[in-house]
Amino acid sequence: MKYRITLQRDEDGAYVARCQSLPGCVSQGRTRDDALENVKDAIRGYIQSLRKHGEPIPPVEEELVEVNV
Repeated sequence: MKYRITLQRDEDGAYVARCQSLPGCVSQGRTRDDALENVKDAIRGYIQSLRKHGEPIPPVEEELVEVNV
């Protein structure tokens, strides 16, 4: 499965990774690579928890839009 994540730096310089398709699925890391690995673990855990509780895995729907400013 592939999920799009967003990365942002927080006020301490750490990277925060969010998976918008999975509400509340957030992780962080000291480096970009750490954050990416950590969010992969978070996504795995999120999906495992959904399966364990018999809940559906949210479908991934995304669209890229172009904005001229």
